[in-house]
Parts: sequence; structure tokens; C-alpha cells
Amino acid sequence: MKFRIGFSEDIHQFKEGRKLYLGGIYIPNEVGLDGHSDADVIIHAVAESILGALALGDLGTFFPDTDIKYEGISSVLLLQQVVMEMQKLGYQVNNISIQVATKHPHLNKYIPLMRAKIASILKTEDENVAINAMTYNLVDSIGEGKALKAASTVLLWKK
Repeated sequence: MKFRIGFSEDIHQFKEGRKLYLGGIYIPNEVGLDGHSDADVIIHAVAESILGALALGDLGTFFPDTDIKYEGISSVLLLQQVVMEMQKLGYQVNNISIQVATKHPHLNKYIPLMRAKIASILKTEDENVAINAMTYNLVDSIGEGKALKAASTVLLWKK
């Protein structure tokens, strides 16, 4: 198969006392996201969309939250391992589209940095990484500012 498509979503609640990492970068905010790792929902969605495209399972299969060695780990390290698996199978990213839903913080000024960081990890050009931010207009836990959600759709092609 020459092309493969993958999709994933991830959502985490905000938690006081945690730093906020999104798209592989630190974003100053009064709260971070709760999770076993650094809880970077963007990187999680990206990694899992690649795993899904390759029919390799999910993040929990590769990096179980019951394993203490992943506690507090940078999600960038997890994505780097997923990219190595992708490359072993002879695939590379054609393009990826990421949607982030949050009431806070406003992400527009961070999107270029996140695109560059994700592109470097995926070994592709910035122009192949799209990130769109949106709010849920006061609907559910995201719109109320209690959680943050990311979704990722990736198109892979075999070299």
C-alpha cells in the first residue's frame, strides 16, 4: 500500500501545579494538563494518528501509563519513537492536519513554533504541518475552560 491515512483525538483536563506543553513547546499558562506523561495532547494525537495509519495500535500499547518509566516523560520523546517505527516500515509524512480546541490559552502566537517543532520531529517541512485552533463557545468542559482537546489526521506515503 503506497498511502495510509490515520486519525486520532486526545483530551486532558487542566490541573493546577502542572506546566502546559502543547505541540512540543512550553506555553506559559496558569494551569497545565493532567496526565501520566507531560500530557501534550497535540503530540499524543499526532503520534496516535501515525500509529493508527500503520495499524500498530495505540499509545497505551507502546507506552503504558502503568509503566513508571513514562511518568512525566516528554511526549516529544514518545513521538520520536513512533517516527522511528514509521521509518522502519518505509513510510514518511506527506502532510498532517491538527485541530486544537481550548478556551485558554490563546494559541495563535504559538502556532508557528508548534508547526516548526512538529515538522522537525516528523522530518518534514513546516508547510506540511497545519494547526488550527478553535474554542467550543462555552459548550462542555472544553468551552468552560476545564479541558483541552486535539485531533490529528495524517497522510503517510511509502518511500
